[in-house]
Amino acid sequence: MTFPVNFHIAGFTINSHLVFEILSYSIGFRYYLWLRRHTHDPISNSDRLWIFIGAAAGGLIGSRVVGILENPNIFIQASGNWMVYLQSKTIVGGLLGGLIGVELTKKQLGVTTSSGDLMVYPIILGMILGRIGCFLAGTTDGTHGSPCSLPWCMNLGDGIPRHPAALYEIMFLSVVGTCIFLLEQQYVLTNGSRFKILLASYLLFRFFIEFIKPVYRFNFGLSTIQLACIGGLIYYYKVFLYPASLLLARKEIIPDKEQ
Repeated sequence: MTFPVNFHIAGFTINSHLVFEILSYSIGFRYYLWLRRHTHDPISNSDRLWIFIGAAAGGLIGSRVVGILENPNIFIQASGNWMVYLQSKTIVGGLLGGLIGVELTKKQLGVTTSSGDLMVYPIILGMILGRIGCFLAGTTDGTHGSPCSLPWCMNLGDGIPRHPAALYEIMFLSVVGTCIFLLEQQYVLTNGSRFKILLASYLLFRFFIEFIKPVYRFNFGLSTIQLACIGGLIYYYKVFLYPASLLLARKEIIPDKEQ
């Protein structure tokens, strides 16, 4: 496989990263709509719409802000080049910005129940599809890992064996999604626990994986994304200190009746 990987159709070259980014949004949203039709949602249609708008707006702003601050040197050198600002984005900023947007919107609407549980599996699916695009892009989108000599390291397009960071994230998200699903088979989770588990675990994962990425770090050794992760982890500290609070009750297993 030669990176970056693109699709060649009818004489046209189509950017695979863009294709999978579009798929992540479209398929993830369709999955969310399907889940909502087949799941009891205590939030009304109008409130859910406003919450979704709040999440999208917050995610857009958060993704760009953290993305711009991810490399201050590029931000300074951009000198008013708005294309640089618009192209800078990151998932961590999108998730945290979306969380802030949702909480502000819910406060205005007076909604107290969790709105994130219904979006957990669509978010996981969308992120996995997006990271497939990042992997196929090689080193062109800035999500690749640092050089390494481990057996599974890969030449992602620049001739240097690197950590396939996008594949690490795909595997991590698959494991988290599976663990949440299996946990729900055994326990009744408290309101909002599904989303808390996803976001808290993802922020912890991103904090550590940033150490094997060639990213800009401040003099104290941490990157902008790691600082954002720390902020989110502080917000969700109860997930780690009181994990039992996420479980409401153990589901009773009813044995099959004898025929």
